[in-house]
Amino acid sequence: MLLTLALTSTLTLTPNPVASRSSFLSHAHKVAIKHSSSLARDLRLAFGGGVLVAQPGSVPTQNVYCVSSGDGAGGVSVSGSSVANGSSSRGAPTTTSGAQPASTSVASSPWKSIATYSGSTFFNGWSFYTAADPTNGNVQYVDQTTAQNDGLLEINGAGNAVMRVETTPTVQTNRMSVRITTDLIFTEGLVIMDAVHMPTGCGTWPAFWTNGPNWPDNGEIDIVEGVSNYTNNQATIHTGTGSPLLTVLGITGTVVGGTDCSAADSNNEGCGMRSSSDTSFGSGFNSVGGGVYAMYWNNTVGIKVWYFQRGSIPADITAGAPQPQNWTTPMAFWANSNACDISAMFKNHSAIFDTTLCGDWAGSAWGTTGVPGQSVSCQQQTGFATCAEFVQASGASFSEASNCGGTDWEVSSVKIYQDTSASS
Repeated sequence: MLLTLALTSTLTLTPNPVASRSSFLSHAHKVAIKHSSSLARDLRLAFGGGVLVAQPGSVPTQNVYCVSSGDGAGGVSVSGSSVANGSSSRGAPTTTSGAQPASTSVASSPWKSIATYSGSTFFNGWSFYTAADPTNGNVQYVDQTTAQNDGLLEINGAGNAVMRVETTPTVQTNRMSVRITTDLIFTEGLVIMDAVHMPTGCGTWPAFWTNGPNWPDNGEIDIVEGVSNYTNNQATIHTGTGSPLLTVLGITGTVVGGTDCSAADSNNEGCGMRSSSDTSFGSGFNSVGGGVYAMYWNNTVGIKVWYFQRGSIPADITAGAPQPQNWTTPMAFWANSNACDISAMFKNHSAIFDTTLCGDWAGSAWGTTGVPGQSVSCQQQTGFATCAEFVQASGASFSEASNCGGTDWEVSSVKIYQDTSASS
């Protein structure tokens, strides 16, 4: 197994497979793959100053378009190399603890931590992406200092990392947002992410994923992704060469889209699997205090994704001694095979968070329904003809005081492990 510490390359987010959006994705990835690793730092500097500034004065009354209630309140952040603790947190301490109490009988694990992002140092070891959104969203990603100064970034009173979208009442172009990538680069491993809250509501497109350089040649693993009011998570893999999904083995989710994971052959859709749980994404996830996502990557076995709702998190995860062989059936599993060689298609990944608005998925799905959680289209729900028009005019819809609790990530921890045994 390969472990390297390096400056991250500028990585790309591929929209997940939905039939109605296949033609919208090609342009985004043609743009995205031009962002080489040698340009990453320069791009961050070049775009760092081009951000929107909140307008002074009173905030006009606005309609808010969300689907569930939240009780979050923003904390106070300060500029500098560290992110200060905020004054408040969402909900009771039990919803932000990260997991159930650990069992004293948890066995030792061959999975050893190679990186832990949590608490006051959560943002250490991440690079802030500031180039144009490669998926054509109505956002401007900003550097860490700008994000902190404008209230988009903090460690709150519960010790959780918070990443927000700008809530200025109206903007002329794009809203400020945050996209971060680990400096850590790894091949194979176990990625465990514990979150209390994720962005939701019309126009939002949050994601947590891993990605290799030179997309799609070294693969992409979308762990958490969806748009607008969706309540069921979709996990997806994307590959650079033909990799047919010949057999679906033991999953709780449902295969969506095609069964060819190659970006070229699937028109960039990849192979997606949708969770059967309506608490796995968006407002559903937030309503139960969130939970844990785990992504297992073993070149011999394949790639698996689990979702554990708060209160059902395995004790071995809580104890920091994960035992994936003992977990329940995963929501998604892409098996290694002669036709789909995981070791050839996935390598040198970093982990990434972002929240974009509209773009190639949320924008193109603006007038559609039929996905769990989206019984009414955002076009009908908001009265705006396009996603971009809504985003520019509706800052209050992205605040933590909105009905759905806002377009913020609240993350307790991200932990990355690798297996020290001969096989897993």
